[in-house]
Amino acid sequence: MLLTALALAAPLTAMAAAIPVKLYKNPNCYCCDLYAKHLAENGFKVELINTTDMASIKQQYNVPEKLEGCHTALVGGYVVEGLVPAQFVQRMLKEHPPIRGVALPGMPVGAPGMPGVKPAPLTIYTLDSSSPPKVFASF
Repeated sequence: MLLTALALAAPLTAMAAAIPVKLYKNPNCYCCDLYAKHLAENGFKVELINTTDMASIKQQYNVPEKLEGCHTALVGGYVVEGLVPAQFVQRMLKEHPPIRGVALPGMPVGAPGMPGVKPAPLTIYTLDSSSPPKVFASF
């Protein structure tokens, strides 16, 4: 019976493979480390890439200054800027909208990686070159 259970579990493990993420961050940013942990706890396999030149990363991925967060992540062909909760990254990957990605500007308290109680709902915006940012979600 144990062998049967193991044989049945093997395909499930393969199907539940973690979603790869490359996360560019400043090596001294602790909130980015906490955010990476949040992603890992929610089905992502995070590769941390430390850099002291985040400005060039944001420029490379066309992140508008007003939408910048403390780090930039790449997942499933999308850019995820800032502390966007894993559930919204997963939603974007599932729905596959025609956008470049999503952004949660700044380092707002109450977002994953930033301890504390959020003072108000936080808004996640789309990253899209052809139009102004739109609201993707609020939490």
